[in-house]
Parts: sequence; structure tokens; C-alpha cells
Amino acid sequence: MRRRRRPPTTHAAVVQADAGPNGSAETGNAVTRDDSRGDDKNISESGNEPRTLPPRARDGVYAAVTRLLAVLLLPAAFLRWPGRARELACGWALSMRFPAEDLTGLNDSARAAFTAARTEALWRHSQLIGLTSGYRDPIVQQRMFDEEVRRSGSVASARMFVAPPAESNHVKGIALDVRPHEGARWLEVHGARYDLYRIYDNEWWHFEYHPEHGGTPPRRLPHPGAGLVSQNGDQA
Repeated sequence: MRRRRRPPTTHAAVVQADAGPNGSAETGNAVTRDDSRGDDKNISESGNEPRTLPPRARDGVYAAVTRLLAVLLLPAAFLRWPGRARELACGWALSMRFPAEDLTGLNDSARAAFTAARTEALWRHSQLIGLTSGYRDPIVQQRMFDEEVRRSGSVASARMFVAPPAESNHVKGIALDVRPHEGARWLEVHGARYDLYRIYDNEWWHFEYHPEHGGTPPRRLPHPGAGLVSQNGDQA
């Protein structure tokens, strides 16, 4: 059975309980992934698209507590920044829920779009969207790619899961890996308003900022290496 890639999750102790069905982990912008396969019941017949994961009870508790925290922080946020108090309070609350996330290095427009999107998600729909990986240093991306080449046995196979630095939109600062699954689903439905789009069938957590699409979702690719195939006509 073909090995399937798992989404990264944050290692911080306060959020460790939120690790999904993947078994992988991330600290800061460096991502590690293990080879555990997870349950087949969460994978579609195509082998790429995870079925909708049932929401966990604790996710609802986390969302409710985080939103309550944002409400409590709203007066202080209003004093600090009256015109954008809801955004600021949301950011403070989410930083407590996802303390290891790091938005540093993201493209300014991508960061603004992501901030606006998850502010709406929290206040209007009580959905949390945390960032597990945004900008990556080219050295980190190269290390990830080299590790995947060793695991999979070839450059072509590795490109199905990890892009080399020259092709990675994480290195460009416009790619965002998000969690939890319900937050990613919200972003998939509403993200086009912010020029944020899910890109790959095999990565429910991966979104990219593409204002050039003008609110129309691009055709989704089966995996990260598919873009190179479509451009060059064959797999490098």
C-alpha cells in the first residue's frame, strides 16, 4: 500500500493533545514527519483525499474557550487598537491556543489575508485556525526534501510530498499549513474571499495565497509534484 503523507502538528505541550491522526510534528518552522500510516477509514478510495474527520469533543471545548478568551480580551484590544480590536483580540486568543505558531517571514499580503480569514472564522463561526508551518528557510526546505528522497527512494517520488526549495511556496512565504481539520475545512469553503486556496488533493492542511486568481479557486492538483508535471510534460 502506498505510503500517505501526514500533516504536521505542533509539539508545544499545551497543544500536544490536539495532534491529529497523523503522528507527525513540527517545532517552529522545522517539520518532521514519521512513517505511520493512520486509519484507512480516513482516506478516500482515491488514496489521496482524506474523508471528513468527525469533530472531536475536545475541539469544541477548545473553540469555545478560545472564543470566550477573545471576548474577555476585547476591551483591552479596543484600548490598544480601536479600529481593529476584534482582529487584535482574536490574535491574542489564538496565540494562547497555538503558542508555537510563527507567522514570521510570511509575505505581508499573505499574512494579512490569513489574519483576516481566521478573525472571521473565530468571531462569525467559532472556528479556530492555527498555523503549523508558514515561511520556511531554504535550508530547512532542502533538508526536508533530502529526507523525503531518502524515505521514498527517488526524487520523483519525493516531489509528491515535499517540494525542493526552488519550487516551494513555503520558501516564498505564501504557503500556509493549518490545523485543526475543521479549521482547514472552514478555510477551504471561505478562503477564496481572502485569496487563500487549498492546492493539493493529498494535503488538506496546505493553503496558498494567490490574489491573481481573483476569488476563483484554481484547479486542485493531486500532489506537490503535479505542478512540475503539468509545466514540463513529464516528471523530473
